[in-house]
Amino acid sequence: MQTVAEIRSALQAADARQFDALVRALAADERKGVRQALEVARRRIADEAAEEARIRSLYDFQRELAHGGVAVGLDEVGRGPLAGPLAVGAVVLPDEPRIEGIDDSKKLAPSAREELSAVIRATAVAWDVEFIGPHDIDELGISACLKAAFSRAVAAIECAGVRIDAILLDGNPLHIDDREVNVVKGDARCAAISCASIIAKVERDAYMRSQAVAYPAYGFEENKGYGSAQHIEAIKKHGLTPLHRASFCRAWTQDSLFG
Repeated sequence: MQTVAEIRSALQAADARQFDALVRALAADERKGVRQALEVARRRIADEAAEEARIRSLYDFQRELAHGGVAVGLDEVGRGPLAGPLAVGAVVLPDEPRIEGIDDSKKLAPSAREELSAVIRATAVAWDVEFIGPHDIDELGISACLKAAFSRAVAAIECAGVRIDAILLDGNPLHIDDREVNVVKGDARCAAISCASIIAKVERDAYMRSQAVAYPAYGFEENKGYGSAQHIEAIKKHGLTPLHRASFCRAWTQDSLFG
């Protein structure tokens, strides 16, 4: 007779088909450790099936939106920070292989985003990340910069030789292209938009970490340019850097403007 430890190990390694066979084989085994191991494995198999269904739905929904054609998913990161660029990601995915674990980048741990970004870039038919800097945001406004970044990202994908049938955008319409399809909460519902949000977030975060070396007082490695308490205090004490969006920081720079 197999030991409980041996059975537990077999259950931990089993896929759904193997688990069903083990359930039948262990039906008469009343040992408490075996019953517990079966329950743990049953929950794992159910979770894996649910995740597989979730990923399948992301790809199926994307295919529906594009009516079976080639879709590019786009998403922006960095609309609201006080410092750093706006980043827009664009991704065209193949039907296969499907990328496991993708989701809205905000729901993922940093380590998971890093790993998934590498997989996305290796798997995608084409991808691009466009940055719009603080000066342009101050001069043109965030809405115009969003449109410019999205247009540049689409152009980069097309320059890579990809014929695009549908441009899938997360959230509100931009009215920059007749092929636009707007998807509410698209970064959690559509595979290509999820991937675009992940690569844009990873690229922008890496850039802000690199800038923390040049501007150590502002905590960019932690806040990525967003308005944390530490960041705001640094602005009050040290003023603005070339990375800052002056138009976003007026609440903390009025004294200097009128000094």
